[in-house]
Amino acid sequence: MRIRDTNRMEGRRTETAYSGTPYWIASYSASKLTTTEAALFDAFNMDANDGGVIAGYDAHRPRPIAYQGSNPLSGVKAGGGAFNGDAVLQSITDGNTIVVSGLPAGFKLARGDYVEVRKLTFVRSLHRISQVATADATGIVTLKIRFGLDLQVFTLPCTVHFEKPSCIMEMDAGSFSLPKTWPNYNVQFTATELFLS
Repeated sequence: MRIRDTNRMEGRRTETAYSGTPYWIASYSASKLTTTEAALFDAFNMDANDGGVIAGYDAHRPRPIAYQGSNPLSGVKAGGGAFNGDAVLQSITDGNTIVVSGLPAGFKLARGDYVEVRKLTFVRSLHRISQVATADATGIVTLKIRFGLDLQVFTLPCTVHFEKPSCIMEMDAGSFSLPKTWPNYNVQFTATELFLS
């Protein structure tokens, strides 16, 4: 969500003003759940209503598009060691440009891929990559991201994540729905990013 106010005026003029910090919203649903699966969602709802938070991510894009499929990210980092989708924020050029290290050589990132910058377990920032990029032979890549990283909160050191990149979210009050319809149950809820620092 990016808060904006657009005014259309005489003479075919349009003015748009952006305000506040952009934030993520999500809508999740699952159908044909067994009674056991429905019970797990019911317990999840109780935790969420008691102040619990979730690491919300795009279930359709859990990793970069070049590595889509059912297998989590894996391989070897250019500098050695196993790669599981975690990397290091090496430097911050500006709010929309970051340098990431600790990747496999030739690791490919496309426009629209997600990247998570994590300061602490509950202090995360989720972004979309806005330009194609490929890690060099040393496993370093410069990324252009949308929307800007909050430079007052996210300072070095930070980690970077490409496997299920997420932000911290809170279930929206009253959005959880789990009709009790045997033998299959359907569940849905919405959630909004929560800024913790």
